[in-house]
This record gives sequence, C-alpha cells and structure tokens, in this order.
Amino acid sequence: MRTGYSVETVRAAERALMDELPEGALMQRAAAGLAAACADLLGKVYGARVALLVGSGDNGGDALYAGARLARRGAGVTAVLLAPERAHGGGLAALRAAGGRAVPAGAGEPVLRRADLVVDGIVGIGGRGGLRPEAEALVEAAEGALLVAVDLPSGVDADTGEVRGAAVLADATVTFGAYKPGLLIDPAREHAGALRLVDIGLGPFLAGSAPDVEALQHTDVAEMLPFPEPESDKYRRGVVGIVAGSARYPGAAVLAVAGALQGGAGAVRYAGPAADAVITRFPETLVTAGPPSKAGRVQAWVVGPGLGDDAEARRALDDVLSQDVPVLVDADGLRLLDTGAVRARTAATVLTPHAGEAAALLGLSREEVEAGRLSAVRGLADRFGVTALLKGSTTLIADGKDTPVRVNPTGTPWLATAGSGDVLSGLTGSLLAAGLRGRDAASVGAYLHGLAARELGAAPITSMDVAAGLRGVWRDVARG
Repeated sequence: MRTGYSVETVRAAERALMDELPEGALMQRAAAGLAAACADLLGKVYGARVALLVGSGDNGGDALYAGARLARRGAGVTAVLLAPERAHGGGLAALRAAGGRAVPAGAGEPVLRRADLVVDGIVGIGGRGGLRPEAEALVEAAEGALLVAVDLPSGVDADTGEVRGAAVLADATVTFGAYKPGLLIDPAREHAGALRLVDIGLGPFLAGSAPDVEALQHTDVAEMLPFPEPESDKYRRGVVGIVAGSARYPGAAVLAVAGALQGGAGAVRYAGPAADAVITRFPETLVTAGPPSKAGRVQAWVVGPGLGDDAEARRALDDVLSQDVPVLVDADGLRLLDTGAVRARTAATVLTPHAGEAAALLGLSREEVEAGRLSAVRGLADRFGVTALLKGSTTLIADGKDTPVRVNPTGTPWLATAGSGDVLSGLTGSLLAAGLRGRDAASVGAYLHGLAARELGAAPITSMDVAAGLRGVWRDVARG
C-alpha cells in the first residue's frame, strides 16, 4: 500500500532522523537518489547538458548536490540561481568543485533552452501558492527538456494536491522518505509525472504516525475480495438490491445490474420500472415491479442511477433508506437526499458523486470541488456521516472517521463515458452485500472498475465493455 504523509509529519520524522545522523548526511542520501534517477532518465550521463533550477531552501541544496554527482560523471551541469545570495552554500561549493557552474536567474534562459534535463529545485514541500513570475518564465524556457522535480513539483500543495497558480509540469518526481498527499491526488498528481520514492531512512520515524492518504495495491485488494466458502449459499454470499432506471433511462438499470453481477454477491434483486430490460439482458436477476421493501431479502441496496426525480423516485429512495442494511446512493438519488435522514441511519451509507453532484451537496461550485478534491471528499463524509466516494481522475474515498483518505490508483480517462458510474455503483453495492465495510467496498470497487477499463487498452470503450471486463480483472487480482 502506498501511503502519503503530511508535511508536518514528514518534517517531524526528518528532524528525529537528523538527530541521529552526521550533519548533512540526510541531504546526501536524498541527493544520491535524485542523481541516480536523473541518470536513469538520461541514459547516458557523460556529455549530457543538465540545468538545475535552484531556490533558496534545502530543496535547492538537494538539486545542487545531485548536480555535483552528475558533473563528476561527465555531465555539463549549470545551476540557475533564483536567489544567489541564499543558495545552499555547501551544495553550491560541491557543484563548483565537481566542475559545474552557476549563473543568476537573469542569465538562465539560454542555459535552460539547451538542456537535455532540467531539475526543479525551486520550492520544497513547504511551498504555498503558484510560481512567481520569474520562476514561471524560467520553467517555460525549459520546455522540451526532461523535467525532474525534487520531492514535489514547485507550485503545487504537498498536503492537498491543490494547484493555485502556475506550477511545474514534471516528467518525473523524485520524492524522499515518503509520498506526500499532493503527489497522489489531482490536480497536483498530473503535475508530478512518474513517481520515484527514495528511501532515506524515515520508515522507523513514521511508524507511529497515521498517513493522511493511502492507495491500495494489488495485494491489498486481493486480501479484501469476498470468496464463497464450501457451505455458502446465495444469502451467505450476499444479495444486493438495485433500484435504478426509469422509462426514460432503462439502460441505467441494466448497467447497474451488470456491475452488481460481477461484484461477488450471491444474487441480484431489481426493483423498478425497467424490469423487462433487465431480465432480457440478465435472466438470473430476481425482479419485482413493487416497492423495494417488497422485493425480498437483501444485504445491501443500490439506489439512484437513472431513477429520475419524480414522486415515485422519492418514495423509492425513502423506502431504501428506511431499511437497516447498507445503502449506496448515486446519481439521481443524490439530488433527492435529505441530510437528516441520512445521518439518522444506523447501517452504513455510501455516497458516490462526481464533482458536479458533490458541488451541489456541499453548496460549492464544481470548480471549487475539482480544485480541492481532498477537502471536498472529507467534507462530504463529515456533513452526511457516510462513506463518500468522489469520482474523478483520482477517485477518493473518505469515511469521516480518523482514517486516511483512500486514493484509487487505477483511474483512466477512458472511464469518462456514459453509464460508467452506474456500473461502479452496482459493483460496489454487491461488495457491500458480500460483507465488506463501506470504505473497503468503495475502495475495492473503484480499483477493479478502473483496472477493467485499463485492461481494455487505449481505445474507445463503453460502460458495458467495462462491466464485461470485471470478471477477468477479478481473477487476475485474486491470483496476485
């Protein structure tokens, strides 16, 4: 599992480690890892032209010491100093001793335009706000070169993933000791490029601290997948109920049922007006035209996709929320939600909005939600007392408790297609019925959903393609 720690937590761990090391040893560890990553990207170091964008903090020191190592291997290294009087003295001396040189920012643009690789050491993890105009101009001059960020792309927020102004768009980011939340969450994640974590010895000093975010990997998901036992029947495996679709949107019901059938539950019940469309496509579905409470025994409900917003839809939502089983609410169901009714529930509730739906629930603009995704998903979980799954380029899951926000690492732009969320809702609801907690069901559902889309390759896909692919990725994850 990848874990991301706040700036405050990382700095505390660094201070504790530095107390046990000779002066400067920690920076040398970071610089060695940074130089190795740059060498890998260059392929051939000797004769390469490397430019360092150097700010005034330790971030700039890391870049200077790494530059010295590259210079000793035959690279032509030039440091462009944004604040010459405050550049790291030891790093600057090491660079010059290795044959590198330094120029002020005003003379930096020609150097950057000729560079094969540029190292962004402008601002460290404590930076706030976008790049200053002088730094922005230098970054623009580096266009065309490989750009490697030191610890974090300058101009992005390490703790939140927010980007409030101009920021470095890196090809790769070499981060030290631990991932920072901003490296895993959009929009900052898109600025980070490929990630490389350099072990500088922080592990023992982070062991007692809770991460702010975490991202599941294959092995984590495999351990959570529900498998039937020898004596399982459909009820022991879990039965999920689906309340979705309408005369106008019968396809939403079909897609939600498709996702649910791949989710590991023993059976799927459908209650709603699209029964004919559902049973035609999936004859194993148990259908009813009556209210959800008359559909039969279920261990979890999914309500909302394509439901509409008329009186019948409201009655169906109220019926589902009144039942003492886990409930997932999506799409139209989110627009009909009553905060008090949701908070009064004792069984688990999972909300799965996209940015526009989250904005309506929080009283924000869509732009505010997309710019501050971490804050938004936490706000949803706290306001409604639920597990919140905020869909998007990085899907986030929060449950309002003292637990890390989960970041789904398998997202792909190909999932931005009609009906994709309906499949995810059915899949996640089935995992709820199979016994997974809200946070785990949402995390595993998002992971498998994204992986199924990725496995289809770089080509246009439909939501039914994704649903059909779930069986294969389930098998692959289970096998490790």
